[in-house]
Amino acid sequence: MKSILKPLLTIAAMALGMTAVATLPARALVEINVNKGNVEPLPIAITDFQGEIGAQISDIVSADLKRSGLFAPIDKSAFIEKIANPDAQPRFDDWKVINAQALVTGSVGKEADGRIRAQYRLWDTFAGQQMSGEQFFANDANTRRVAHIIADAIYERLTGEKGYFDTRVVFIDESGAKNARKKRLAIMDQDGANVRYLSDGKSIVLTPRFSPNRQEITYMSYESGQPRVYLLQIETGQRELVGNFPGMTFAPRFSPDGQKVIMSLLRDDGNSNIFAMDLRSRSTTRLTNSTAIDTSPSYSPDGSKVVFTSDRGGRAQIYVMGADGSGQTRISFGDGVYSTPVWSPRGDLVAFTKQTGGEFQIGVMKTDGSGERILSSGFQQEGPTWAPNGRVLMFFRDSAGGPKLVSVDLTGRNEQSIPTANFASDPAWSPLLE
Repeated sequence: MKSILKPLLTIAAMALGMTAVATLPARALVEINVNKGNVEPLPIAITDFQGEIGAQISDIVSADLKRSGLFAPIDKSAFIEKIANPDAQPRFDDWKVINAQALVTGSVGKEADGRIRAQYRLWDTFAGQQMSGEQFFANDANTRRVAHIIADAIYERLTGEKGYFDTRVVFIDESGAKNARKKRLAIMDQDGANVRYLSDGKSIVLTPRFSPNRQEITYMSYESGQPRVYLLQIETGQRELVGNFPGMTFAPRFSPDGQKVIMSLLRDDGNSNIFAMDLRSRSTTRLTNSTAIDTSPSYSPDGSKVVFTSDRGGRAQIYVMGADGSGQTRISFGDGVYSTPVWSPRGDLVAFTKQTGGEFQIGVMKTDGSGERILSSGFQQEGPTWAPNGRVLMFFRDSAGGPKLVSVDLTGRNEQSIPTANFASDPAWSPLLE
C-alpha cells in the first residue's frame, strides 16, 4: 500500500468501529451549505490528538479548516471534557454547552516498522453520533500531509465537496534588490510550509503551471536569452524543452488531459497568436490568426473550450473559443483592461485580473460573461489560480517593496496572506495529491 495515499478502509475502518465507508446517520444535523452567499463559520472543537506529535497534527488540521473561512475552531481553553480515550464516545453535553457543533478526536502513534499511524473521528455533538473516521499510515517526512488529508476528509464530510488542503503551490520566489531581482522556481504546501526550490536563480523564470494529472509543471525560462517553454518533473528534476519556436513564447498551460500545452507565440510581425502543441507528437496547431495580441489561454475542465484575452477590439478583453479555434466570441464588456483569465475546475466560472480606475482587481464571471463579481482590489495584484475544488483563488499582490501571495474565497470576504520567506509571485495551485 502506498504511504498515506489511501486510508485502510477495511482493517482500519473495522478498528474504528465503522463500515468500509463510515457509520453515518442518514442525515446528520451538522452540515455547511457552501452555495449560500454568506456562510456563518461552523463552531468546531478540535482536540489535541493523543500521542507525542498528536498536538502538532491537530493544530495543522485546525489551521487548515479555519483558513477556509467555513469553520471556527473553538479555543481549547473552553473545553470541559479532556479527551483521554479518542476511541470512546465523548460526553456530548460537555461539547454542546460550549456550542461545539462538531467535534474531532484522534491519536497518533508509531508502528513497529517505524511508520506513523494517525486516526481521527468526527462527531456530531447535537445528534450524538459519529459522522466519520479513518486512519492513515505515513513516514516521518509526510507528517504534515497526514494532517492535510484529515482536514480534507472533515471538510468533505461537512460540506459535501472535496477539500483542497492536501495540495501544493508552485510559484516564483523573488529575492534581492528590486532592480536585480533573483527569481527561482519554488514549490510549497498550500499553507506555505515545506518550501523547496526547483531552479537555481541563474536565469529568470516565469509562469509555472501544473499538469492536471502528473507531478509535472510547465514554465518559461530566459536562460537562452529568449523565453522558452520547458517541462519539469518535480520529483526527479528531469527537464525538457517543449519546442524551439521562432519568436517569443508566453503563458503556457496544460490541457485537462495533460497531453497538450497551449501557449501564445509572438512572431516577427508583432502579432501574438495562440497555439496548441501535442506533447507526444510535438505537432502544433494554430488556434487564432489575428493582427492583435491574443494571449493567456486556459482550457475549460472538459477540454472543449479555451478562454483567452485579446485586444482585437481596441483593448484587452476576454474571449472564448472552441478548443479547435472555432467560434471566437467576446464575453467581457466591462470598463477597464482584462487579463490572465483562468477557467474554474468546476467549469462554472472564469477568474481574471482587471485593471480599471488606477487599481487592479481579481474577479470572477460566468463563462458567458454574465455575473461579474470583484473579489479583491488593490494597487497592483494579478495572476489568479484556482484551488482544485473551485472555491478559493490565490494570486499575488505587490506591496511594501515586492509581491506576496494572497488567497480569497468566492465570497470575497475571506482573504488570507500566504506566508513565504521571500517575495513571491505567479502562483499555480496543484490538483489534490495522490
